[in-house]
Amino acid sequence: MRPVVRGPCPKDEQGQDISYTKYKHARGALIKRLGENCSYCEMHLDASLAVEHIQPKQPPGSDAPIPERELTWSNMLLACTNCNSTKGNKEVNLNDFIWPDRDNTFMMLTYKDGGIVEAFPGQDQERAQRTIELVGLNVIPTPEQQALEASDRRWNNRREAWEIANASRIRLAQFDNPVMRTQIIACITGYWSIWMTVFKDDSDMLSRILNKIPGTAVTCFDPMNGYKPIART
Repeated sequence: MRPVVRGPCPKDEQGQDISYTKYKHARGALIKRLGENCSYCEMHLDASLAVEHIQPKQPPGSDAPIPERELTWSNMLLACTNCNSTKGNKEVNLNDFIWPDRDNTFMMLTYKDGGIVEAFPGQDQERAQRTIELVGLNVIPTPEQQALEASDRRWNNRREAWEIANASRIRLAQFDNPVMRTQIIACITGYWSIWMTVFKDDSDMLSRILNKIPGTAVTCFDPMNGYKPIART
């Protein structure tokens, strides 16, 4: 899960924080800040990318949306249909989970061949596992479900992204030159964590990947130590 920097609330022409009357109006600014990627599964989407509320705008038992949640910039991210619907309106204690706008989520999750996402062992393992389950990153549909047009394709898309990234790494080892490196980076649109994992031993590629998608929290990685992930401050 890519750690991101949402930044402060956008300003209007008078230099004042924009006061959104509908949360959907924040979509363009969020895309400009974070890129056209789901904040959770990292899928790239040109459309169907929704404004997602970290704390649900209308939690269970509420008769109407809570304005402080629905329209507050700091409570908004972007999500694909699957992550958004899986997370739903579940009430969350923020400290029980990891969040891409607050934590270095990349160092708390591991990405493996086959599109598998797991919680990294350590002090944040329980919080990371809760987050995986909250948005459904552990879902692997059955073959029958995968055949359905509306099936959850996130796992399969991660698997395909891993294969592409790994093939790119092998090709680069055979024909390593600046042009090849530039071409590989140009192909990256989503699944940032997979590319970072596959090229974990190539600091030049890591630097390029870190700067590929808008909003990546580059300060979560140490340039003096091969861009190894570090705790977010």
